[in-house]
Amino acid sequence: MKAVHFGAGNIGRGFVGLLLHEGGYELVFSDVAAPLVDAINGASSYTVHEVGEDGQDQVVTGFRAINSVTQTAELIDEIAGANVVTTAVGPTILRFVAPHLVAALALRDPSSPPLQIMACENAINATDLLRDEIRDLAGDAWDGLASRAVFANTAVDRIVPGQPAGAGIDVTVEPFFEWAIERPPFGDNPPNIPGAHFVDDLAPYIERKLFTVNTGHATTAYLGAQAGIEKISDALADDAIASRVAATLEETSALLVVKHGLDPVELADYRATILRRFRNPALPDTVWRVGRQPLRKLSRHERFVSPAAEAAEAGLSTTALVGAMGACLRFEDEEDAQSVDMQRMIRELDSSDFTAEVTGLEPEHPLFASIQSVVAERQAELRS
Repeated sequence: MKAVHFGAGNIGRGFVGLLLHEGGYELVFSDVAAPLVDAINGASSYTVHEVGEDGQDQVVTGFRAINSVTQTAELIDEIAGANVVTTAVGPTILRFVAPHLVAALALRDPSSPPLQIMACENAINATDLLRDEIRDLAGDAWDGLASRAVFANTAVDRIVPGQPAGAGIDVTVEPFFEWAIERPPFGDNPPNIPGAHFVDDLAPYIERKLFTVNTGHATTAYLGAQAGIEKISDALADDAIASRVAATLEETSALLVVKHGLDPVELADYRATILRRFRNPALPDTVWRVGRQPLRKLSRHERFVSPAAEAAEAGLSTTALVGAMGACLRFEDEEDAQSVDMQRMIRELDSSDFTAEVTGLEPEHPLFASIQSVVAERQAELRS
């Protein structure tokens, strides 16, 4: 069995690639970074180091890497003969993956089992986004190619912090992970991925993860940065920050109960587990890494606006969520292009235009005025 994975970074090697290796797949990593591709091809194994309670070292073998910029033909051949394709490249990069998949599906033996495609991204229904890109590129040829692939959405969760210097291609991760995968697209032939669980309805898993892990992580980062704290674990050691993060996640959990019928007690346990993970002092995770790309994190279908908008529509509290967005507006990192751009936009646009452009909300939406208010507060700070 062979799996091609797009994105040979820390998530690719330390989470998705590790589980595919444990499932018995020959691993082919694809990446655009030539030094990383060379480093992978120069090694016969790498180690995934789990740090924290019950952590262990796991050795990965049986892999190689392809440069998707300079070795396009080889990559397409590998995909055409693969069983599984996964990605961990970021939702906005999926459109660059799609052309390789279109070309590979055209070469794939029609009598082979369908190629099993899963986009493992921090986004809702990312595999659907990838499928749509493939279908659009294929055009009239899509009808002949559609039967050669199946597409399943996934929800993935594992904290992989910035890596220590000199680690090579080894990866440091937390012990906890979750990989939920849609069952129905695979019929009676799901991929063999130990530790993953297949579910009939993925939506509750995706939103539980996005609105708890991603919302909570980003909230911690922005409040920590505002307080001048460097590490995520240190930020949650501050009682005032921990209280605000907990309040934010209580609001997202209230939405999950109303929307998906999730059990409030189980959600409380889940929140507690997530916060324990964030407090892991062995993870060298910084507020700057977690907080980067604030404009994306404030967009309509991301971790703040998406749950807050639905909560507002349902008449639920959004006070803590809007407060977290206010902290995001104060995130200043000269090394992060989106942070720099966000501060420029706050200075140049009026509060209503900024809110509409960044969040994608209409002015009449019940959440709009609350966000506009924290934007105006940030603008007043910058003028004073």
